[in-house]
Amino acid sequence: MYYGYGFDMGYMGIVIISMILGVLTQSYINSAYNKWSRVPVNTGETGAQVARRMLVSNGADNVGIVPVAGRLTDHFNPADNNLYLSQENLNGGSVASVAVACHEAGHALQKATGYALMQVRTSLVPVVNLTSQTWMLAFLAAAMLGSAGLAKLAIGLFAFSVLFHLVTLPVEIDASRRAVSYISTCGLDATAEAGAKQVLTAAALTYVAAALTSILQLLYLRSQVNRRN
Repeated sequence: MYYGYGFDMGYMGIVIISMILGVLTQSYINSAYNKWSRVPVNTGETGAQVARRMLVSNGADNVGIVPVAGRLTDHFNPADNNLYLSQENLNGGSVASVAVACHEAGHALQKATGYALMQVRTSLVPVVNLTSQTWMLAFLAAAMLGSAGLAKLAIGLFAFSVLFHLVTLPVEIDASRRAVSYISTCGLDATAEAGAKQVLTAAALTYVAAALTSILQLLYLRSQVNRRN
């Protein structure tokens, strides 16, 4: 079952839950995106063009828009102040393309306006990159050595990942809110607004699932340590 601070069947349950949530949320976002990628916006614009209008209208015309390989690989990089849009959303004129492009523009506006939670998330990135690679090593060492100190260190390191997920959720929701707000007032019709809401809600659920899974995992790790102290 387990030795020292090892993993028992409870951890397998968390793994199964995370897999189920991942499959369900990914299926939903793919379904919503595919549905609205077949519906063109009434203005005939591409995702990049609407995102550019959104940026300019909010005083962020210095943000770049560049292509990135892959599907649904779209993101905003605060380090170089560029929106990276997949070809489908850069040049596509569907409701889904516009929704995704404007969501990423929403992140650029967060940076431009000094949105506090985005600043917190950006500052956490290098920390999480480190701790996500080391917490498991610390926990495995705790399991082999039966060390409560190492187990607590592993939990502390993993807690940064949980914090990152919790901060990411409102950041993503706010970017989607900015996107839908702009779409509803920029000359696009009600169909585009409804589609954007569905696509971006589906996307948000992936972050909800990630946050929930990380919380469950943290609670499990803490219970493992508390059981032996």
